[in-house]
Amino acid sequence: MKNKISILSLKKYIPILCIAFIVGYLIGYALQGTKETSTILYEEGNWGLSFQEQGKAPIGNATSDYLANYNAYYVDNTEEKVIYLTFDAGYENGNTPAILEALKKHNAKATFFIVGNYIETSPDLVKQMVAEGHTVGNHTYHHPDMSKISTKEAFEKEMVDLETLYEQTTGEKMTKFYRPPQGKYSEQNLQMAKELGYHTFFWSLAYVDWYENDQPTKQEAFDKLLTRIHPGAIVLLHSTSKTNGEILDELLTKWEEMGYTFKSLEDLI
Repeated sequence: MKNKISILSLKKYIPILCIAFIVGYLIGYALQGTKETSTILYEEGNWGLSFQEQGKAPIGNATSDYLANYNAYYVDNTEEKVIYLTFDAGYENGNTPAILEALKKHNAKATFFIVGNYIETSPDLVKQMVAEGHTVGNHTYHHPDMSKISTKEAFEKEMVDLETLYEQTTGEKMTKFYRPPQGKYSEQNLQMAKELGYHTFFWSLAYVDWYENDQPTKQEAFDKLLTRIHPGAIVLLHSTSKTNGEILDELLTKWEEMGYTFKSLEDLI
C-alpha cells in the first residue's frame, strides 16, 4: 500500500520533470547554436552588418568586445550622436576635391584610407588631406585580399611599403590606422596588424557606392545614409563615388539637422 502511495505521489511531479527536461534541452541547444554561430561569424572573413532597428547600431559579424582584443573597431558604443567619417580611396577620378571642400565647410575631420596607387598618382591631394587636418590611414599598398596572406612578412610588406611611400611624399609618419581591403580579414590578420602597432577599423554604415559606372542616385544614397545613421557610427564612403562628391555637403547638413556632430577616429581610440 505504501509503495502504491509513493508511485501516485511521484506521478504529480512527472509534468514538472518533463518541462524541466525540455527547458534544459532547449537551453543546451541554444548555447551550442550560439557557439557554432560565433565561430562561423569570426571565421567568415568578410565584414558584414545586420540592421535591426532604425537609429540603432547594426550587429556586426564580430562583436565590439571580440574586436577589442585586436585593437579593432566597427562602431563607437555610445548614445552620443557622433559620426566618424571615413573614405576608402583606391584611386582618384576627380571627386576628392568636392569631398574635401564639403568637409572643410562643415569643419568635419575624416580619415582617408589610401593605397599605393593613390599616393603615386595624386600626391597633391594626399598633402591637402594632411594640411586640412584629416587623418590618412593604411589601406595597403596593392589592395589585395589580406585574409589570404598567411605570413607576417608578406602582411608587413603591404603595410610598410605604403608607410614608406607616404612618408616620402608628405614628410610625415603615417598614422597607424588600418582598413582591410574589401573588409576581408582573418583573426591572424587582426593579430598581425596589432603587432605592427595598428588599430583596425571596419564600419557600421556603408552603401553600394563603389561601382564607377553604376552610381546610386541622390535619393538612393539618402534612403540608406539617413535612415541607417546611428550614434557612434563609423561611416564608410568611397572617394571614387561621383554621387558622394555631389551630395556630401547636403548629406552632412542633414545629419547635423538630425543632431549629429563629427569626430575623428583619433578621438575614438
